[in-house]
Amino acid sequence: MKILVAEDDATSLFMLQSLLEKWGYETVALSDGVEALSVLNGEDPPFLAILDWMLPGLSGPEICRRLRMGEEARKGRPYQYIIMLTVKGEKENVVAGLDAGADDYVTKPFDSQELQMRIKVGERILLLQEQLRKAALYDALTGLPNRRAVIDGLEGEFARSERSGESFAIALLDLDHFKEVNDRYGHLTGDSVLAESARRIRSAVRSYDLVGRYGGEEFLLVFPGLKGDDALRICERVCSVIEKKPFFPVPQQGSGTPFTVTASLGICEWNPSSSGPDEMLMGADQALYRAKRKGRNAVCL
Repeated sequence: MKILVAEDDATSLFMLQSLLEKWGYETVALSDGVEALSVLNGEDPPFLAILDWMLPGLSGPEICRRLRMGEEARKGRPYQYIIMLTVKGEKENVVAGLDAGADDYVTKPFDSQELQMRIKVGERILLLQEQLRKAALYDALTGLPNRRAVIDGLEGEFARSERSGESFAIALLDLDHFKEVNDRYGHLTGDSVLAESARRIRSAVRSYDLVGRYGGEEFLLVFPGLKGDDALRICERVCSVIEKKPFFPVPQQGSGTPFTVTASLGICEWNPSSSGPDEMLMGADQALYRAKRKGRNAVCL
């Protein structure tokens, strides 16, 4: 874990950094409050910070306050756990720091064992927060972003295209006759097909394309920077990788007969006159319907 330490006293800063590195943490050591806030708000930020009460530029409580007030704008980012350093005996500082958004405090001069234990508590809380965050954003069966998360991604891509004018495309994918898989082989096999289909879809798209479970046997694919014809080629590849290898009943036994699953996809390309993500989803759904009318195992734009 990476930990940020902000302390304006050089001796204390060196001592804290040395202890943290001895305990196996990667450390970002700073002596300025403005710089500390910038790092905590930046790319690949530390998710645990130890902040002194008094810092040049911004105090520890003010850093906490700005982090917590900006949490709506930082939506989707993991929680950051803050430990405040306060002078022993100044109870009002402890209360003010916690009220500003700090999670815990350590009084100076600090006991190294106490500090280590409080950091461990912070680690456990961050782990729990990350588990809860993933549960809220990811589909447990496929491991893909869930409906809420993939639509958030679509909305973000739509907003970027409105600002930049750069095109992008989306596709709705439906596994053909999936109800028959459940009826014939059972829901455990159906779940296995969904999970394996998700892996195959992910393998056929670009690393930065967004793939999410839209609902049931439907998946939503978002292709940043692509026009419809380019998205069509990727979707045809997706169709191919789903159909190419057989699926097997669960539990898989020597007598289990392999079977084939196919998919249909409908594509919609962004254009400047699009009213919003809902209109694009409607367009992709209409294209998906055309693919099914063609006999399924097809892609329509």
